[in-house]
Amino acid sequence: MSSTARAARTAFAAGTVVALAAGLAACGGQSLEEKGGRGGGKREIVIGSAGFTESKVLAEIYSRVLADAGYRPRVQTLTNRELYEPALEKGQIDVVPEYASTLAEFLNAKQNGAQAKPVASSDIGTTAAALAKLAEGRGLKVLAAGRATDQNAFAVTREFAAAHKIRTLSDLGRSQQKIKLAAGEECETRVFCKPGLEKTYGIAVAGIDPKGVGTPQAKQAVKDGTDQLVLTTTTDATLDNFGLVLLQDDKKLQNADNVLPVVNAKSAGDKEIETALNKINKVLTTDDLINLNRKVDAERLKPADVAQAYVESKGLVKK
Repeated sequence: MSSTARAARTAFAAGTVVALAAGLAACGGQSLEEKGGRGGGKREIVIGSAGFTESKVLAEIYSRVLADAGYRPRVQTLTNRELYEPALEKGQIDVVPEYASTLAEFLNAKQNGAQAKPVASSDIGTTAAALAKLAEGRGLKVLAAGRATDQNAFAVTREFAAAHKIRTLSDLGRSQQKIKLAAGEECETRVFCKPGLEKTYGIAVAGIDPKGVGTPQAKQAVKDGTDQLVLTTTTDATLDNFGLVLLQDDKKLQNADNVLPVVNAKSAGDKEIETALNKINKVLTTDDLINLNRKVDAERLKPADVAQAYVESKGLVKK
């Protein structure tokens, strides 16, 4: 990374950390007693959310199920894992909706370095066990994985795919096209993103356009030709609206990511919270994720309203 890019990244991170500190000031590292005790709906549970649609909706679903169980939940959006995971360790937030393989490799790199041997795979049992071990060492507790899965994915316009005869990420690498990638700025260092595209597929990533993961702005930039590739997810429900198609991950850079809750073991590791959140995993499916994303991204409904309708339709809360 150039010194200019590094400076810009540092400035961004510093500004975000200041905002994060302000947002978490009310609950930063508080004990359970300071948060209001355990019973009678007085205890506050802070639910962390990343900045993309699916995470926001899942956080709102968690919020409603925990409220139904007698807790006082509050959702805090913290942009990306680089921000919310340390806050979770510190007890500034209590629970986050997560993805098994992605979090496993994030914690693996955090503990063992960027070149650490991968611990995630397509086997959810093995991956979840590795994740639980890594999480336990950081004061976190991983709850049961559900059936719903999501993966990171990359998309181009139909016109670009046709012009260069591209269907897979390997095809994109062989095309030797210089690619500007619309993604989150953390893509610069995450193994599944820029480093993985370069190492696994030989894709020439000329730069990162930090417009976020699968945001309308990121997809519009590819549609307009400002960028050539966008990082999104396999549950993105609006690709057709932008004339985009997913490229097949033919060398399996991404592992299947089952959705699961991760909690701070000290502040939210009790059985009541686990029981409440496990109710979600018993009903949530991959198709549900796609439909929930569509309601927010295509139908322009609010994540909170979409979550409320979902938990009521599935009988997860008392009406």
